[in-house]
Amino acid sequence: MCEHCTRREFLGTGVLSALAASASWSYTWASEATPVQRPEKVKIGVLWSGSPGPADRGWNTDPPHVEQMQTVLKEVEQKLGNVELVYGKSENAEQTKSFLAAIGEGTPILAINLSCFALTRLVGPILEARHPMIVFSLPASGHDWMYPHRWQRGGHRVTLFATSDLAELEHAVRLLRVIPLLKQTRILLFPPARGTAPACSPELIKERLGAEVLAVEQSAFDEMMAAVEEDAVREEAQKWIKGAKQIIEPTEEDIAKAARVSVALNRLMDKYQAQGLAVGTCMGWLPRGFPCLGFARLRDRGLPAACEGDMDSLLTMLIFRYAFDKPGFQGNATFDTSRNVLWTAHCTGPLKLDSIDGPEHPYLLRGHSEVGGSGCVPEVQYRVGEVITRTKFVNLDTLLISTAKIVEVPEKSVHGCRTQLVSEVRDAAKMVANWSSALQTEDAMTLLHRVVFYGDHLQSAYHLARLMGWNVIEEG
Repeated sequence: MCEHCTRREFLGTGVLSALAASASWSYTWASEATPVQRPEKVKIGVLWSGSPGPADRGWNTDPPHVEQMQTVLKEVEQKLGNVELVYGKSENAEQTKSFLAAIGEGTPILAINLSCFALTRLVGPILEARHPMIVFSLPASGHDWMYPHRWQRGGHRVTLFATSDLAELEHAVRLLRVIPLLKQTRILLFPPARGTAPACSPELIKERLGAEVLAVEQSAFDEMMAAVEEDAVREEAQKWIKGAKQIIEPTEEDIAKAARVSVALNRLMDKYQAQGLAVGTCMGWLPRGFPCLGFARLRDRGLPAACEGDMDSLLTMLIFRYAFDKPGFQGNATFDTSRNVLWTAHCTGPLKLDSIDGPEHPYLLRGHSEVGGSGCVPEVQYRVGEVITRTKFVNLDTLLISTAKIVEVPEKSVHGCRTQLVSEVRDAAKMVANWSSALQTEDAMTLLHRVVFYGDHLQSAYHLARLMGWNVIEEG
């Protein structure tokens, strides 16, 4: 490790290492990729297991229960817009086989148990074919609730919702749709990819998640930037200027450069029909304009964009986008154990952290904190009092995760990166002692970054992990 280098220079050594490692990875260039035609909706099977029984006795659901669930599921399908629910009913294994043939190989399943031991009687073909499955079990609908976690411990991708809250049906569908949406995902990468070794491998990403990674030639993007019309640059710049509470360091030229990059990045994603972006060379973009405004704009559109080529953080943002329609704030960590707080800070962040359809948070326009205040980046002021989930999907098989509460957001940041939030955690001293201890790397960026989302998604993470065969490590 260098003794007298700046943080930017030290992290730059990681970029050089990533560039060297990337020589062994096989990229397909975006310019050579074939156009894709994705279905507008992903398919999820809904299996009614058994039959309802009397309303006044027995270990079963009853017809009014079924009608209520049918109504809720119809509303969920309409609300989400990108799922097709394919219904079936089964009383035995043979009927289950017919249902699986109708929905297709690998389609995730929501199994709703209607009567005692119905599911255990008919589930065999689902487990044998290794379909991911959520079992929804109302109280007193039977004793089948005892078995899903046993199946999961036996190696099957199953989780259980044992609840009377019918709103949890939407939660279940949201989690199940993550699986097919990942398989339809196209990621654009300005090499090098950085992060844990598996997450940097296009082949492993395709094998384990189904997503496609395409590399972007810098020269081709420079041509796209040069082609952006001046009117489009001015319009984007004015949107940022009019929305800002204050403009502190950036000049008109700084804002215009960043606005040009923002327009070009959005057009790049549209051109290649991509759902995610990682830029491994962003710290060298100052002469052409930093991508930080563009990253914010993309995340607000529901298109995750990761700084510093961080593939782990990008995949994290994609997973949570598909599950909850929430953008994520990727950032660096720093602790104050005397206050039991953990900071997250970066020089970009989404304006819409509530959801992609939510309101924008206030922001300042600032110079980048690590290049002498040059360039133009957003300093977004997130909401004090919000419960958050701080997480990262690493090694393509593990979710590092914790929850916290935002207790402070600066009016104007000084040290660290521009957008900052300070959150109270369960045990800061424990967290700092064990930070990233599960990662077998010394790369600073890979150890440092986490992604913040509004809301407590801890239990959702465990459900997803069971569905995907992942591990969960709670930090702190």
